[in-house]
Amino acid sequence: MKNLLIFIFFSFIVSACVTSADRQDQNNHAQAMKKEGDIFQNQGDYTKALGKLLEAEKLIPEDPYLQNSLGLAYMGKKRDDLAVTAFQKALNLKPDYTDALNNLGAAYLRQEKWDMAIKSFNTTLESLLYRTPHYPLSNIGWAYLGDKKFHLAETYFQKALDEQPWFLQASHGLAQVYLQTGQVDQAMDYLHQCLQRTPNIAILHADLAEAYEEKGLRHQAIKSYQLILKLVPERSVLAKRAEARLAELY
Repeated sequence: MKNLLIFIFFSFIVSACVTSADRQDQNNHAQAMKKEGDIFQNQGDYTKALGKLLEAEKLIPEDPYLQNSLGLAYMGKKRDDLAVTAFQKALNLKPDYTDALNNLGAAYLRQEKWDMAIKSFNTTLESLLYRTPHYPLSNIGWAYLGDKKFHLAETYFQKALDEQPWFLQASHGLAQVYLQTGQVDQAMDYLHQCLQRTPNIAILHADLAEAYEEKGLRHQAIKSYQLILKLVPERSVLAKRAEARLAELY
């Protein structure tokens, strides 16, 4: 009887060790798939990224970092509804995960849920350890711009630029505030300053082309659109927009 008890106890230990080892192997395999998915995502191949990340999710469904990556992949596939669910799950698993919170705000922003986006970004800013406050500050600016609250949009874009001078997302946003409120001369002055520092930023040339059109400066607008076509991929949104405007201006 004593030998039987020893055998049962030993079997339990071996079984527990095997289970623990299996779980570790499973986790390692899942993390490797997540890493592959993140690489595909960085390359802009969201379909392959999503495939790898969904495989990993079968093994580690409660990993907040995987859920955040899934949310980004869903955004890449323009499924912001699924992205919101993934980011919310990441936050349920890790409430202090500020990157997921900022990404949740970005998903709300794309859904034009301005108030929910602003709430998420403001919560992100409450974290004293968040290292890149210019991102949520600029995102709040874009939410207010989408909601046509131009003064608040300008305030937050300026705050973002105070944190990170020449931050492109905020510079583009500020230029759009000027353009959408009829401050075309101010937009042109500001964009010329930006482009003196970083002359090959296509989105700023697009803003400048828009300003030239508003001022009736057709030849300057054409030159800006032609330059955009040299700076961006042929099938990009900016390229298509530039081609459409050139067709109208010629």
